[in-house]
Amino acid sequence: MPATHLLYLCYFGLREPLVQTQVLPYLQELARGGMRVSLLTFEPEAPSTWTQQDREEASARLASDGIQWHQRKYHKRPSLPATLFDIVVGARLARRLVRDDDVNVLHARGHVPALMAALAKWSEKSVRMVFDIRGFMPEEYTDAGVWPAGGYLYRGVKRVERFLFASADAFIVLTHKAKEILFPGCADKDQLGRPIEVIPCCVDFERFAEADKTSRESLRQELGVAGRRVIVYVGSFGGWYMTDEMTEFFAVAQQQDPTTFSMILTQSPRQIVIERLRSLGISEADFLVSKVSPEEIPRYLKASDFAISFIKACYSKQSSSPTKIAEYLAAGLPVVCNSGVGDLDQLIVESRTGALLRDFSVPAYLKALQEIEELRAEENLAERLRELARREFDLTDVGGVRYQRLYKRLLTGSKVMAATAEERQAAL
Repeated sequence: MPATHLLYLCYFGLREPLVQTQVLPYLQELARGGMRVSLLTFEPEAPSTWTQQDREEASARLASDGIQWHQRKYHKRPSLPATLFDIVVGARLARRLVRDDDVNVLHARGHVPALMAALAKWSEKSVRMVFDIRGFMPEEYTDAGVWPAGGYLYRGVKRVERFLFASADAFIVLTHKAKEILFPGCADKDQLGRPIEVIPCCVDFERFAEADKTSRESLRQELGVAGRRVIVYVGSFGGWYMTDEMTEFFAVAQQQDPTTFSMILTQSPRQIVIERLRSLGISEADFLVSKVSPEEIPRYLKASDFAISFIKACYSKQSSSPTKIAEYLAAGLPVVCNSGVGDLDQLIVESRTGALLRDFSVPAYLKALQEIEELRAEENLAERLRELARREFDLTDVGGVRYQRLYKRLLTGSKVMAATAEERQAAL
């Protein structure tokens, strides 16, 4: 296998929680495996708390992990011209690194970085491009009501998407459902022999090691929830994340069992959630809404009894692999979630990891609560769920192994490079 120098293109800033919990652990794992790794991020306007010295220290830390960090400024407005400008900037840097620094794989996380990579590949034919399809981007915008279905923006992005699929040499999807939709009838390669891997959002189990040093009861005492049934939610509210339905579930759980304590760890504005909980009759003594760092989340999860995640089910969400589900299971927590999101239906039902909601109604919530209580009575439930998380979502044994396998297949395959752009386009 040729020596690999990977440039990972990401259209987020380094300090984004998603980058800290999903991107960097993968890249650190690849670097530990002997791969040469570079990372490109787009940094928003630096606040006063993010100084040049902070950036230099972050760069040094990444270098010590075997990651060379390249950063460019993120431009927000006006939206489309700003994004197009960033795409040109990213493509020029990628092309330079291919020419001058022996980069031979461009790994693009999502559609915008994929366009950067595709433009760089246009002039540098020898480089291979991995299209890491994080979601059905055009459909996400229409499902969210941002773009009209069939409008000029949707049609334009779909044309660009076809160009990205024609340019790519390998593909990553988050779910088996997404693979079935994008590559029907294909197993581990498409019609042109280009590799496909299904790699869900994984968990770095090292993040949970610190929490394991403290007993669950000690954490519950520390957080003031000893003797209570604790329901936890980690993540955003609004948009895809169903604020009204989740807070209503908390209220129903509170009425069913007055010892219930709702623990909500979110980056979203707190006051909106607090006011919604108050309006449903939940006392402030019975909930916590707090912003918590990624490093602290395992401690809060360990102190909880079960977790929830309600995400708007629509066509585009068949491609979704919620990171929070993997984190819940890694903490040994059963989960209540709704159907129609990624591969969760199969995971919940076949692996008995929680309760699956078919609708958002009080009877459905009460049924889910009963199913969770029956699960919690299972001996060694937490150990079983943690073992499942290791089999399905472990950063090293699942994510790292599959990434390495994809790169090996990509760099040793001949059919991929033999296919012309016309043949690729015709296959789509």
